[in-house]
Amino acid sequence: MIRAVDLHKSFGSQRVLAGVNLEIPDGTICVVIGGSGAGKSCLLKHLIGLLRPDQGEVWVDSVELSALRGRALNRVRDRFGMLFQGGALFDSLSVYDNVAFPLREKTRLSEAVIRQKVHERLAQVGLSGVDDKFPSELSGGMRKRVALARALVSEPEILLFDEPTTGLDPIRVNAIHRLILDLHQLLHFTAVVVSHEIPEIFSLATQVAMLHEGMIIATGTPSEIQASPNPVVQQFISGSTEGPIEAN
Repeated sequence: MIRAVDLHKSFGSQRVLAGVNLEIPDGTICVVIGGSGAGKSCLLKHLIGLLRPDQGEVWVDSVELSALRGRALNRVRDRFGMLFQGGALFDSLSVYDNVAFPLREKTRLSEAVIRQKVHERLAQVGLSGVDDKFPSELSGGMRKRVALARALVSEPEILLFDEPTTGLDPIRVNAIHRLILDLHQLLHFTAVVVSHEIPEIFSLATQVAMLHEGMIIATGTPSEIQASPNPVVQQFISGSTEGPIEAN
């Protein structure tokens, strides 16, 4: 479904992507791992067309994003949902209004249909009955669930997750991973997940790709990545300060 071909991106003198090649098959969960500043979030923004590459292509099925503008690009983006690192909920809106927001902005659905869809998604993430609460009244884990319900409410084919468990304790990390996996099995979306949660994230992944110095240096199943002979991959997985990656 998604293919990145020789992606390059620099911001001034800082090179972030240096020839990324990655194929993400339909219906899979691809987890992108790598150190801080490796370009993981930058890659996600290219996949949804928020950034344009200096060189290279991003394909979604048979459509190449960099050639699109305006409504044509928006039609492709409508196939995506995104869960941002901090959740990006609107503090001034209730839980219900946060989840309803994409439907009100992008569709002409009646409020009755919107209400049905919002309640369905909130129930799926285990948050029935919190419609009137505000983000400040929720725990970190609950805010992540609200953000996930909002990402799912428009029924996207593709979901992008940028560090979906940042700031959560290990129990809640595993709970969010389990929820994503359960919803994937129920709704059959394609997912791209950026994460530092090693090794917990391997239980979620169909495919793992490691981004290092602007390039994908290894791809495979979780077991293949864990058995990789690449010393950079092994050092990142183990968290060791000894190895080719400098601990700055």
